[in-house]
Amino acid sequence: MFIQYLGWNAYFQALWNEEERSGCVAARVVAQHRGRWRVAGEFGESWAEASGRLRHESENGGDWPAVGDWVAAEICGESTSAIIQQVLPRKSKFSRKQAGKRIAEQVLAANIDLAIIVAALDDEFNVRRIERYVAQCWESGARPVLVLNKADACATPCEHVEEIRGLAIGAPPFVLSARTGDGMPAFEASLVKGQTIVFLGSSGVGKSTLVNWLLHEEKQSTRAVRTTDSRGRHTTTARELFVLPGGGMVIDTPGLRELQLWDAGEGVSQAFADIEELAAQCRFRDCTHTSEPGCAVRTALDEGTLDAQRLESQRKLEREQEFLLRKMDPERQHEYKKRIRILFKAIRQNTQSRNKGKN
Repeated sequence: MFIQYLGWNAYFQALWNEEERSGCVAARVVAQHRGRWRVAGEFGESWAEASGRLRHESENGGDWPAVGDWVAAEICGESTSAIIQQVLPRKSKFSRKQAGKRIAEQVLAANIDLAIIVAALDDEFNVRRIERYVAQCWESGARPVLVLNKADACATPCEHVEEIRGLAIGAPPFVLSARTGDGMPAFEASLVKGQTIVFLGSSGVGKSTLVNWLLHEEKQSTRAVRTTDSRGRHTTTARELFVLPGGGMVIDTPGLRELQLWDAGEGVSQAFADIEELAAQCRFRDCTHTSEPGCAVRTALDEGTLDAQRLESQRKLEREQEFLLRKMDPERQHEYKKRIRILFKAIRQNTQSRNKGKN
């Protein structure tokens, strides 16, 4: 197997040449299963484990291997797992905040060129969820592309296309049906040979069916959504990379019940570029778009050219990012609490002054 077919190029070769890697070979992580990885390279494929040094470094902020990563691996033999000694610096990565209360990053896919956000044209269609995916995609370094699947289950797909027109960055979304094949040839023809793409979306939107179509065989198992509410059920349980027949790689990911953004401030700005452009026209640079005179955003709302729900969605994501940054930065959290104390003190003093005036 030539590693060029797995996405190895001059960028990664230059990284590899920066230091001596005696006893190691370049390999790409093609699957991840509960603390073990499947790696592929010139040697073929092998299961792999993390070295003690890599585990120690990851506990101190180092990169933990993810599907799509290029690693320096020590190949021990046919009946023994390879040892991952180091993760090469990433060109891009799609991350989210780890589920639960712990403040930590979870990398879902690495070294991706194209992030395919899949939404289903059924009862689970949700514009706000799509905005969230787009924001994190822009932050990842990969280009987002929108795919509206299950066109056969929707009588008015054009209405949904209109709903996400502002999100279809530079190009209209693909409207297709992976089940019937309608629209699939055009989508497949748009993919560039040599790229690594990742499919992202909630459970039941049809990511695995799309992967099977591109692979021209049933590699991924699929299940129907619940008929009562169109909610998906997990069929893909692990992230996995496949090499496409026509060249290029595709990463399938399990459906996400939730996507909490991770350090995606710039991504939010790009996902809401239309609002950012309006904000630049406001009279005041620190305009909050609430009651200030000369607010271009409020004018757009009044004229109906900006959806109020879209503005609220941006504000919600920005609040999430601010909350996350405060959790990650104790000094920022201290300054926030200080501002809150000053604000409440001013409110109390104002209330006391008004009460004295009444007496």
